[in-house]
Amino acid sequence: MSMFSNMFSADKKESLDKGLEKTNVSFFGKLGKALVGKSSVDDEVLDNLEEVLISSDVGVNTTLAIIKRIQQRVARDKYLGASELNLILKEEIAALLSESNAGGAADFEIPADKNPYVILVVGVNGVGKTTTIGKLAAQYKKLGKSVLLGAADTFRAAAVEQLILWGERVGVPVVAKGMHTDPSAVAFEAVREGLDQKADVIIIDTAGRLHTKINLMAELTKIKRVMQKVIPDAPHEVLLVLDGSTGQNAVIQAREFTKATDVTALAITKLDGTAKGGVVIGISDEFKIPVKYIGVGEKIDDLQVFNKTAFVDSFFRQS
Repeated sequence: MSMFSNMFSADKKESLDKGLEKTNVSFFGKLGKALVGKSSVDDEVLDNLEEVLISSDVGVNTTLAIIKRIQQRVARDKYLGASELNLILKEEIAALLSESNAGGAADFEIPADKNPYVILVVGVNGVGKTTTIGKLAAQYKKLGKSVLLGAADTFRAAAVEQLILWGERVGVPVVAKGMHTDPSAVAFEAVREGLDQKADVIIIDTAGRLHTKINLMAELTKIKRVMQKVIPDAPHEVLLVLDGSTGQNAVIQAREFTKATDVTALAITKLDGTAKGGVVIGISDEFKIPVKYIGVGEKIDDLQVFNKTAFVDSFFRQS
């Protein structure tokens, strides 16, 4: 466990192992079948591996990049056998994640020069957006930060109510004006109140609609514009929340939202209970936007800062 010391505790690693268990078992089951009767890494093994990676939701483009890396390794070292493919694959995926902007922060930290630090949270309904905000608020509070939430998802009454409940549960104030009010008015009020209260972090929830990119873009642009009347460089972070259990659908949503607004960080939720954890690798590689958080369970502490070393280790963990 020493490789995770100072940045990843044993209990977090245990949660990550447990959260990625279905992905891990599914992946190794497929990989085992792909290598039956094979001693060397030949074209057939690579074809089979390509199929395994794509069916594990790694994504076509990322899969092709991984296969190319392995082909180069095999060309350099003629003695590499099929039995070593697991290790080679682990090393190459780790290298790929290191080259992408995967995993931004070491902890739930905020820049010292941004006070308050304003986070705008985007994503479609049902991905765990409001829950992620609540869990984030809890983590910041645990670090001694003062947090304020803004309920600017005024399209759904349930979203406003859910955020208020999270505020009560975590013990942080929530600026809410109910349903059918102008989201930008709520965002403006939240940022102004956060500034007045000297909050360290302001987190704004937004409506999870992808009905048309134009409407989405206009709404998010307006929210940003009114925030900037109070804090000129707000928001400091635009966090896109994606449901990892939807696999390639999460990739499609990421494409739509990155076209509609300047997404600066990603949170990938609901990785526990699904075999689609490979989507984290594909999203990290394709979008070159840091995967900052991953959700690996129901508990507040199961929203983890994404640690690529620990993730790859759990992904390839052999019991």
